[in-house]
Amino acid sequence: MHIVFLTHEYPRSGLAHGGVGAMVKILGQALVKNGVRVSVVGTNYPGRGYEFFEDGGIRVYLPPYRPYRPFTWWANFRGINQELSKLHRQNPISIVEASEMGLAFIQKFRRIKYIIRLHGGHHFFAQSEHRKVNWWKGWQEKRSFAQADGAVAVSEFVYDHTAQYLDLGRFTRRVVANPVDPSRFYQANPAKAVRGRILFVGTVCEKKGVRQLLLALPKIKAEVPEAHLHIVGPSQVLPDGQLYADYLKRFVDPAVADAVRFWGRQPNQSVPGLIEQSQVCVYPSHMEALPMAWLEVLCMGKPLIGSRIGPGPEVITDEQTGLLCDPHDPDDIARKTIRLLQNPTLGFALGAGGRAEALARFDVKNLVHENLRHYQEILG
Repeated sequence: MHIVFLTHEYPRSGLAHGGVGAMVKILGQALVKNGVRVSVVGTNYPGRGYEFFEDGGIRVYLPPYRPYRPFTWWANFRGINQELSKLHRQNPISIVEASEMGLAFIQKFRRIKYIIRLHGGHHFFAQSEHRKVNWWKGWQEKRSFAQADGAVAVSEFVYDHTAQYLDLGRFTRRVVANPVDPSRFYQANPAKAVRGRILFVGTVCEKKGVRQLLLALPKIKAEVPEAHLHIVGPSQVLPDGQLYADYLKRFVDPAVADAVRFWGRQPNQSVPGLIEQSQVCVYPSHMEALPMAWLEVLCMGKPLIGSRIGPGPEVITDEQTGLLCDPHDPDDIARKTIRLLQNPTLGFALGAGGRAEALARFDVKNLVHENLRHYQEILG
């Protein structure tokens, strides 16, 4: 079996990547260990030429970015199609997998099956964030699903929510959660936790709930004076060119300014250490599909506060494997955070429950076999 994943964000040292890229790396390397040939194809970053490298048995092919405005999209898909054609001649491809818009302009070959993995596409996030659907992105997403032979979602919520706006009726309903690698996200040493440290890891943008977390901090410090917040992750660039992190700083109460640190983007290999040093991780996302960052915290046995909306209840069993909050309510975020900072015993219990749940449900060693069964069903 030869599987090709289409993604522009495969993890590389010193360069930005997202949850989709992290998932492809974890699952892809597990598939390789199970005898599957795995390739990744995606447009390279602007200014970089053609690149090829291997990572844990995965072969990564990155044709150069082609800024041929106004047809940049066409030129870049053409480069991807040429790469797929070459790969198929060399080692026949069984399956091509992409996220929601990824198949819109892919040239299809006979005997290859094309799959969409629902990570949360344009319709999903536009509707859940009460934004208008962009006609061009919406059209691409519909075209992409029309090209697909099958679909699999990373959560029940993302499947059901997407099905309200796109026709998934011709596909067999499949849900396979994102995987986590316990060899990287190990059992944290409680002795390394810094008293009062609150950690957020993720893209610094409005939908991640960072603003509400900042608004909660004065209430938290009033009850826990040693509380301090570390914000780790790349900042969204706003339409006016301003970094969202700079925009956020106007919401920092001067009384707690010394208790907030913006780390910016950090190497992925440093994230486990940052999680280990926290007393509590707070990720109050307004909407997610199935966040890799949550699974990493659970896998390390650290107490996690996540969002009660979206797929939150699929990931966290409230009061057993973590706490769920209203991500739009700074008071609720503050109450839950204070509770864990003041009660380390509860934090340890929730962390232990979260790790047990993560190993049972999200360990890549188990989920790789679910994915293989899914691929075999698609191949017939």
